[in-house]
Parts: sequence; C-alpha cells; structure tokens
Amino acid sequence: MKIDLKNIKKVLIPILVVIILLLIAGGLYYLDQKKKNTISPDKAAARVIDFINKSLLKGQATAVLKSVSEESGVYKILFTVEGQEYTFYNTKDGKLVFTSGGAMPEESTQEAQAQEQQNSSQTNIPKKDKARALLFVMSYCPYGNQAEELMKPVAELLKGKADIELHYVIYANYQGGGSQYCLDKDNKYCSMHGIQELNQDVRELCVQKYQKDKIWDFVKAMNSGCSAGNADSCWENVAKGIGIDVERVKICQKNEAIALLEQEVALNKKYGITGSPQLVINDQEYNGARSIEAYKSSICAGFNQAPEECSQAVQGSATTTPSGSCE
Repeated sequence: MKIDLKNIKKVLIPILVVIILLLIAGGLYYLDQKKKNTISPDKAAARVIDFINKSLLKGQATAVLKSVSEESGVYKILFTVEGQEYTFYNTKDGKLVFTSGGAMPEESTQEAQAQEQQNSSQTNIPKKDKARALLFVMSYCPYGNQAEELMKPVAELLKGKADIELHYVIYANYQGGGSQYCLDKDNKYCSMHGIQELNQDVRELCVQKYQKDKIWDFVKAMNSGCSAGNADSCWENVAKGIGIDVERVKICQKNEAIALLEQEVALNKKYGITGSPQLVINDQEYNGARSIEAYKSSICAGFNQAPEECSQAVQGSATTTPSGSCE
C-alpha cells in the first residue's frame, strides 16, 4: 500500500494549527486567571498594615508602612511601630501573611541544621538539681506573647519539677520618660508599649507571687482578651473569670509595684536583657529554636537528673513561632 504524503500533510497541518491555537489560548487564560488572583503591592501592603493594627496591635500602637517590594515571588512589607522597623511577607494573592523569611537550606540538610541548633543550645546549658527558666517578655509584645503560648504547656508539664517564671523587660527613660510610658517621676520604670503594659506587667508579677498556679492561664486570657490600650479597664473581668483574687492583686499593685519592678530591673541587668522575648535557663541565655519541644528539651537538659516528665511529648495550640523581638 502506497502512502500519499501530500494528503496526510493536508490533513495534519490544519489539526496541528488548531492544537497550537488551543494551547496558546489555554496559556493566555491561565495567565489571565493568575493575574486576576494577584493583588497589587500597594493593596497587599495596605491590607497587611490594617491586619497588624486591628488584629495584633489592637490600639496599643500604630504600624506605619515604610516600603513594599517584591522578593522571591512574594511581597516584602517594611513598616515601623514607634520607631522600630519590622518586616512582614504577603503572598501575591493576599491570602497568606508571615513574619520571617530567609533562604531555604537544602532539603537534605534542613532537618540536620535545625537539630544541630537545638543540640548546640542544650550543650551550653549548665545543670542543676532543679532547672530554672526565666522567660523575659513585655506583656503586650506580640513576639513575647507567642513565646508565652509556647512556654505555657511546658510549665504545666514540669510543674513542681522545674522553676519556670515570667519576668519583664523594663526600660529607663523610654521615649524621654513621662507618664505615658513610666510609672514613677524619675522615669526609672517604663515599658515600650505604654503605661498600661507596665501596669499589666506588675499585675502579672502579683499573680505569679500570690497565685502562681493561675499565672499562665491569666497571661493567655489577657493576651487574647485585652490590649495595651485597655488593659487597666479590662483585666478585672478576665481575672475573675479564672478565679484570681482581684482585691489581692489590687493591694499588691498599690503597695508592691516599685519593689517588684526594682527586682525586674536587677534581673534585666544581671542577664543583659534588652528585648522581648529572651529566655534564660540556669543563668545561661538560651538562643535556640522557639518551639514547645525545643523549650521543653532545653529546660530538661538543665537537670542533673531529668524527671520522667521530660520524656513526654507536649501538645499546644501553637507548636513553633518565627524569630523576632520587641527591643
């Protein structure tokens, strides 16, 4: 049988043309849809700043946009809060926002590097019969609040086995001093996010001193229910809801605030505390990962003989957080 190449070409060429046109049309449709799902840099920045102000800062301060640019397929949004610069990232469809970015290590080494970081942090921790961990925060620093969320289940697991305490970052003459930030006329006791944050620091110290079993529940409830803009009027209902002796806290705040803050300043100086959060385990600053398991493992590494609780897995609503700090 003889094949007629001319006839085949006459049939195939139109078909190939149609296929090519369909592929081009499909590609153009995909690009058009992708374009439709992409928001502009300015719109992304505006939405992120609005999210930060309404959902994170909640009136305690104001985020101000500095710049927005494209980096590795996402929008990089720089902004300032009270003179401090921060970075958030937003996907081009505007659906995902995250607070840290960096070059990804090779997949084969990523897990090993994370484990190496954790092991290195644990190696440097001195050992004691009873481990002691001091978590320094500001009561309304978002990064400090994230660290509190991670430490809460660890503190509950190791209750009675390790001394795990909350402490606070205190500045002198912050922003030039004054009643907006400072408790005293000499401006020795001030807080970054304002006087209501400092007052809340004191209240949490009072709860930790007189009703220590309530401190982590109190902190979590205050983080979600109040802000540095309304803490002074908001805290009582929160405290009553979890069984805290409100009158005892008021008396403590009135009579012991300066003494408690003096102790915090002394601890800040002793451990070189400059921002929130910072964790000190057995007098050694911890610089490892921020995760529930990393916190637990590192505190457990501080025992001469770790209790059996250290072998238990810990669950929490947040398992890890990105790096970042208020300072």
